[in-house]
Amino acid sequence: MTDTTIADVERSLERATDLETEEAIAVLRTARQDVRALGNDPDVDEQRRQALAERVEQRIREVDERDAYDSGLGAAMNPDDDDAP
Repeated sequence: MTDTTIADVERSLERATDLETEEAIAVLRTARQDVRALGNDPDVDEQRRQALAERVEQRIREVDERDAYDSGLGAAMNPDDDDAP
């Protein structure tokens, strides 16, 4: 059994929103591991855990895409965007 709770993972997910890319990815990867570990806890609501796992994965994709856009690939991905670098 893990000491991490669903609420802890949710807080990590929210905290990652305000972090720079590298830090956000690190926090989200830890959250991914924590939410997987919660799968072994019989006291955890599996539907809630699965929904949280999906949110973590989505957030990781969002940060990865944000990083690609910020690194200059955004203009190539959407050349008509006036805000593209």
